[in-house]
Amino acid sequence: MASFSATSKALNFALLSSLLWISMVSLSVSSHQFQVGGEKGWVKPAGNKTKSYNAWAAGNRFRVGDTILFKYKKDSVLVVHSADYKSCNLSNPISKFQGGSTVFQLDRPGFFYFVSGQPGHCKSGQKLIIRVMHHSAIIEPPASAPSPTAGGGTGGGSGGGEGWDSDNWGPPGLSSTNKLVVASYFTTALEGVFVILYLFM
Repeated sequence: MASFSATSKALNFALLSSLLWISMVSLSVSSHQFQVGGEKGWVKPAGNKTKSYNAWAAGNRFRVGDTILFKYKKDSVLVVHSADYKSCNLSNPISKFQGGSTVFQLDRPGFFYFVSGQPGHCKSGQKLIIRVMHHSAIIEPPASAPSPTAGGGTGGGSGGGEGWDSDNWGPPGLSSTNKLVVASYFTTALEGVFVILYLFM
């Protein structure tokens, strides 16, 4: 009987260790790196495209832990306060980066302000505001149910029905962030069960 209890504890410990490792790996993989400006990188906008970087940022969703990559030549990246961003004041940066390639980690929710360190570039539109979402702000409400078709059915067909995204599991509005949060809660609950089993066996 004693050897069965020792074997059971060893098995529970191995399962718990595996789950903890999987949780750490899934959380470390959950962050994403965005290249500022896409392929063109961090350059002075041409012509009247003074809002191109903020349009790029508006098309992305940033979370705590994500990183942004600045690629540039003969330039720099300044992290500044909001007032300095608005006035293109380069004399009081929070941080300054040079070297052609800068990775900046978004370590908190809220706003981050970036400008070029080259005189005149900020006023030409080489500036960027990144809004990092708080977890509670990321969760989107579920989409409304699709309306029935004229025949009283729901549309049917082999495509899986309206209202469902065939590329992702779950209804629309369930982003990859939400899926990660749900998976993280599930994994944590499962780990708790194994801890309890380990302690009482």
